Amino acid sequence: MVNFIKKKIALLWANRHVQSAETFKTNAVEDQTEVLLSLVKEAEDTVFGKEKKFADIRTVEDFQQNVPVADYEDIKPFIEKIKTGEENILWPGKPEYFAKTSGTTSGSKYIPISKEGMPFQIAAAQSALLHYISRKKNADFVNGKMIFLQGSPELEEVNGIKTGRLSGIVAHHIPKYLQKNRLPSLKTNLIEDWETKVDEIVKETENENMTLISGIPPWLIMYFEKLIEKNGKKITELFPNLQLLITGGVNYEPYREKMTELLGKEVDTIQTFPASEGFFAFQDDFENEGLLLLTNHGIFYEFIPLENYGKPDANRLTLKDIELHKDYAVILTTNSGLWAYSIGDVVRFISKKPYRIAVSGRTKHFTSAFGEHVIAFEVEEAMKATVEKYPAQITEFHLAPQVNPAENLPYHEWFIEFEKEPEDLEAFRKNLDEEMRKRNTYYEDLISGNILQPLIITRLKRNAFQEYARSEGKLGGQNKIPRLANDRKIGDYLEKFKI
Repeated sequence: MVNFIKKKIALLWANRHVQSAETFKTNAVEDQTEVLLSLVKEAEDTVFGKEKKFADIRTVEDFQQNVPVADYEDIKPFIEKIKTGEENILWPGKPEYFAKTSGTTSGSKYIPISKEGMPFQIAAAQSALLHYISRKKNADFVNGKMIFLQGSPELEEVNGIKTGRLSGIVAHHIPKYLQKNRLPSLKTNLIEDWETKVDEIVKETENENMTLISGIPPWLIMYFEKLIEKNGKKITELFPNLQLLITGGVNYEPYREKMTELLGKEVDTIQTFPASEGFFAFQDDFENEGLLLLTNHGIFYEFIPLENYGKPDANRLTLKDIELHKDYAVILTTNSGLWAYSIGDVVRFISKKPYRIAVSGRTKHFTSAFGEHVIAFEVEEAMKATVEKYPAQITEFHLAPQVNPAENLPYHEWFIEFEKEPEDLEAFRKNLDEEMRKRNTYYEDLISGNILQPLIITRLKRNAFQEYARSEGKLGGQNKIPRLANDRKIGDYLEKFKI
């Protein structure tokens, strides 16, 4: 009876929430202007606000003129002031948290999260679940155990500001109504070594009634494989009431077939787009592609066409100006004190009513050694189409250019770790190349002009990508391996796992 009541309450709550959300879906353009001007007003007396003359800003155009696009190196001097204990630097007062992320050029990055920003992170995750319940008319998962594969919730302090990984910070804000059913235990969550942690999670969960599992796909796969190895059962046999997977961080589609194989059957999935800088979008429609952009959650969005990104005079577009199916670099202004901040993500819009996006890559993750500018979305879609035609199971893959081969023309080298190889690998390779040529006209021109030879596949031994992640100290948590690169740093490491 108690379980029935919990489910009924969840359904009523979800339906009301989805009805109330219709307003922001239809008023996105107006809401965005209002969000920006309110953020500027709130921060006009900060050090940054005075420097950029926030008091004079009345329009979006004023803001764009006063505040140039910035990356972490640009805001680092302000962050360093905050770290020494200074207040009112980027946002009134001090941040409530620093989300610590690993950078390449900047070392560790400290992304501020204000007391105003944190509730929106939680509200977005909650909204994703409520949309799912309302759309599917199903809330059975509320009666079972739930697991969130995440970083350690142990936080350090930097001059009174709690600091740690975003997933560890979020662990302190799980709603009370979910805490009782949540796994793993705090003791296990505090384990830093990822493989040890997953082994303990397996022990804690293998005999439980798991109904919801959340994490990024590569680490869900690792967890599932350990469960299967230990118990000899597919995941849905081990957890017959498993209803829902929540994923984020990377595009789920390239992992779908492998995940379905491990699960034993299809399981409902919610795809999300969270980051240390904010929670931007989630899947609200389970019939059509795209993630709903959250336009009233304390974040103002600008978009730079990818081909112009990095140019000093690049046009900064707002929602009213964007075109469908075009790639844009995302620029954020947030209620945690990030101003015209480039997060490095690339998106394309799938629809405008409401605004739905697909994450298509990273501004720094591309292959353009020959001027082709191939991005992650293109390689993922090409792989998806090829796997549908020539069935195979892919654990992970990475594309790197081979500029100076020992013989013949240069080429794109695809390092692929197969769980199950296609019956005809050569036909698979040819089709993958054809799919890439369809998606990128520059690549097509290079092939047809005999500048490049068709792509080459290098098969890798099992766990090659896990070994690479381990070598970089990025095994587990929210870490993910780039799908492609403009150099051979990752490719050269993977060479040692060649079959």
